[in-house]
Amino acid sequence: MARSYENLSRALSHALRHEPWLYELELDEEGWADVGATLAALRRESAAWSNLTEFDLAEMIHTSSKQRHELVNGRVRARYGHSLPGKLRRTPALPPPRLFHGTSPAAILKIREGGLLPMGRQYVHLSLDLETAVAVGRRKSNDPIIITVRAEDAWNAGVVFYEGNEKVWLADLVPPEFLDLIEHER
Repeated sequence: MARSYENLSRALSHALRHEPWLYELELDEEGWADVGATLAALRRESAAWSNLTEFDLAEMIHTSSKQRHELVNGRVRARYGHSLPGKLRRTPALPPPRLFHGTSPAAILKIREGGLLPMGRQYVHLSLDLETAVAVGRRKSNDPIIITVRAEDAWNAGVVFYEGNEKVWLADLVPPEFLDLIEHER
């Protein structure tokens, strides 16, 4: 079936992360939606998806490099990036010793003063590796600032972390005292 998985991923992200009500979807407290209802909503959204199946969703999720969604037992959800009111429930998890965050030089003063905050999202997004943080930072600036987060120390001090996927970790916030190594990426 010839279909743009990139466009499908974009539409699914919008439906599950930002405005499920526009698609007449109900999310539970962990962000899960019924696959049948989601397929029906996407079919209404685009004539190109009139024959969309659960297999198509599974294939799109499986082949995506960013792994933004998951499909389990007839339910689908976005793993991270939500801007919905209220917070989706997550299970705390021990993070790796350090994580990274890419940002613009304009944001660094506020971050040094107040730490990393979720801004318009439900959680702070942190990268597992430096390369991903650089790519994220470049979305905000051609000359990004990369912050190293002492995640294990923060966890031991009571900061809660959640695993988003194999490259993204989430936190409610990260206080500035755990952002002690700041690198300027060129």
